[in-house]
Amino acid sequence: MDVITTHVNADFDCLGAMVAAKKLYPDALMVFSGSQEKSMRDFFLKSTGYALNFTRLRDVDFTAIDRLILVDCQHSSRIGHFADILAKPGLQVHIYDHHTETPGDIRPSGGVIRECGSSTSILTHILMKKGCEVSPTEATLMMLGVYEDTGSLTFPSTTVDDYSAAAWLLEKGASLNTVADFITQELTAEQVSLLNDLLKSLTTTTLNGVDISIAQASVDYYIGDIAVLAHMMRDMENLEALFIVVGMGSRVYIVARSRIPEVNVGEILRDMGGGGHATAASAAVKELTLIQVLARLEEVLRERVNPRRMARDIMSSPVKTMPATTTIEEARELLTRYNVNAMPVMDGGRMVGIISRRIVEKALFHNLGELPVEEYMHTEFMTAEPTTPIAAIQGYMVGQNRRFVPIFEEGELVGVVTRTDLLRYMYSGEALYDLARDNIPVRMRELAGMMGKQLHPRIMQILRDLGRVGTELDLPVYAVGGFVRDLLLWIENEDVDVTVEGDGILFAETFAAEFGCRCKGHEKFGTAVIIFPDGFKIDVASTRLEYYASPGALPTVERSSLKMDLYRRDFTINTLAIRLNSAAFGQLIDFFGAQKDLQDRVIRVLHNLSFVEDPTRVFRAIRFEQRLDFRIAKHTENLIKNAVKMSFLDKLGGKRLLSELVHILREKDPLRGVERMASLGLLRFIHPDLQLIPETRRVLDEAKKIVAWFELLFLERRYEKWAVYFLALCNPLSNEQFWGTCTRLAVNEHYKEKLFESRKMGGITLDAMERRASKGQQIQRSDVYHWLTGLPVEVLLYLMSRTRSEEVKRCISLYFTQLQNIRCFITGEDLKALGVPEGPRFREILDVVLDARLNGLAATREDELRIARERLAEA
Repeated sequence: MDVITTHVNADFDCLGAMVAAKKLYPDALMVFSGSQEKSMRDFFLKSTGYALNFTRLRDVDFTAIDRLILVDCQHSSRIGHFADILAKPGLQVHIYDHHTETPGDIRPSGGVIRECGSSTSILTHILMKKGCEVSPTEATLMMLGVYEDTGSLTFPSTTVDDYSAAAWLLEKGASLNTVADFITQELTAEQVSLLNDLLKSLTTTTLNGVDISIAQASVDYYIGDIAVLAHMMRDMENLEALFIVVGMGSRVYIVARSRIPEVNVGEILRDMGGGGHATAASAAVKELTLIQVLARLEEVLRERVNPRRMARDIMSSPVKTMPATTTIEEARELLTRYNVNAMPVMDGGRMVGIISRRIVEKALFHNLGELPVEEYMHTEFMTAEPTTPIAAIQGYMVGQNRRFVPIFEEGELVGVVTRTDLLRYMYSGEALYDLARDNIPVRMRELAGMMGKQLHPRIMQILRDLGRVGTELDLPVYAVGGFVRDLLLWIENEDVDVTVEGDGILFAETFAAEFGCRCKGHEKFGTAVIIFPDGFKIDVASTRLEYYASPGALPTVERSSLKMDLYRRDFTINTLAIRLNSAAFGQLIDFFGAQKDLQDRVIRVLHNLSFVEDPTRVFRAIRFEQRLDFRIAKHTENLIKNAVKMSFLDKLGGKRLLSELVHILREKDPLRGVERMASLGLLRFIHPDLQLIPETRRVLDEAKKIVAWFELLFLERRYEKWAVYFLALCNPLSNEQFWGTCTRLAVNEHYKEKLFESRKMGGITLDAMERRASKGQQIQRSDVYHWLTGLPVEVLLYLMSRTRSEEVKRCISLYFTQLQNIRCFITGEDLKALGVPEGPRFREILDVVLDARLNGLAATREDELRIARERLAEA
């Protein structure tokens, strides 16, 4: 039995999400886990016209529940009696929730948890994608959920998805009049009185440089919808962060609202037994007095409120500099290499100026490229310390039209704040949850809860151990790349890559020594591999940047910061990092909008020269697009087409091209990748005459079916799946062209010869088999055996894909399933015992016996001996 439920004290978002979930789980019962907010109760009283088929909690047979669908909640403490069945063996739990900042303790087996203004919006988008229809009544109920949790689409937590969900619901007949009637209601006399008490008690204190406002009151009876009062007070008094604390009978209710990233109210009230998201949250506390709750709230605020940001929070470090004697021409090369618009100029250990790209370009225009930068650098600049408030830096950069402020600590240049750093900090505004330790502000989320749900306990413990060792060495440690990307996509991936800001090899060696692992370091690249006793591996790298001397060349590597390390990666979705150090374990760092691209399901490069510097990224873009069912962003696709037009892929070495092609052909559905390659004009870089003609498409499509058949029958049989598709892709090429293709791709010489000869022999064999089959002549099992023995598995599967003859397919299938492992019972020793002298007769007689066995004429050893004697007698 399926049951859809939500948290106690349900609101309109709960109702709307439950109604939407019912469309996805049509046989499920809708059950409230507890009470509802007053606005919900009023709705049910006044809107008898909305026939909602809810089941009463006491009528539910909890033992019969096989699947629990939770909406707008992830915490077992908030779903009443339903928490009692979470440990039931075999129970599936699907969760649809938008509270990504406060992951709960319930491990989901399905559903969607992602950032959005309301849970109803998440489910609405699923219905839109599936093409589901909703009635005007259902659309109205869902619109109530969207409007309530987004403040009628005005809260800072509102996303584009909320707007598009509301637009779709309006198209389906949602009544905005009904929504307005229940979302916007006049205050009751009790609410007006309580609001007056709260305003009188309102106090604002400064904590870690942040203004926190707290209002308190106490009444002997329950007053509903105090969240409305919190919104009114915040807007009336223009407050940045507000907590209203109201004692009502035996409980104390807390409602919080925040406009600033330093105060994540969802995180704060989670410590008080409640929950929510960064800008809006609530909690209901039992068995404590109002005074005790206020005292506890003060403790939590001191722990959780982040200080106002200073220069150290947004500065970029380490800093790339140039000597004062650097020429203007050399300065342009340095600015381009490190992808910056300005750089400090040093005279020994002393900073003497700043040179900008704009000045360099103008100097070059006037043919001044041979002069030193000290002749034209800016010599007047603000100097700041790590503790300098960002507001002071902002005032200088805006007022003086400067793009660059150096940060000094005890006279040493330790970082810089650029205009980009400042703009990102200002632009992110309320979307920021935290800041990186020593870099520009980024979107950051706590992922420890999500990691605990998805990762194997052993992997989780290894990650914590990595973080602890990093903390002991005073080295920031991060999990990066595809591991983090797949974690957010709920895709299983235990291929862990770790990046260290500092000496990655020292970190790896220290970890290996403590945990009894082996360590292989590579000094040139600052990388290492940690190998556990059971063979499990973790790749470790020092943060670094790469630059390319020419298009398609291998990169030159230098040590750098986390930001620059992530900037060198191929696509935005692969630039995420998770902090592993003990105090910040599980913090997700997103410099380049990767979360948004994951949500939008797009593949996007980080800069316009990405495919020029490394053309192999073209193939990786296709691979990720097909594997993740994403789409390549329009601008990124245009950059690919430009790289193809400029023939940058011709500069690729064969091994690099082969490696990317193999990755694509190893995907679940290689045909989609090949079709994408063909549409972008990439096949000519494999061979000039290679095209995806209809016959090649047919063979590739057939190969997909044949491979699926083979893997189902022979689970343990090892073979190179990519080679089957490679042969299918090269089907229209002649033997000479195929040899040229293998040479272009730098296929291993031994494997190239094997593949070439077996493909050539396979073609001859297939022609013979098809001729025999087309004439309707009987094909003996022994014929099949002798035709196919010696051909590799990959070539046999290719031949099955290539032939149009069902009889030939049957013969090759017969070889795989019955014939390939048949051997004679008798040996040469038996023939000696029969008096046969050693020589060609041995092979001749054994071949006759084997043919008899293959054709069903010899089933036992005695049968084989009889046939051998008969053959001898004939001779």
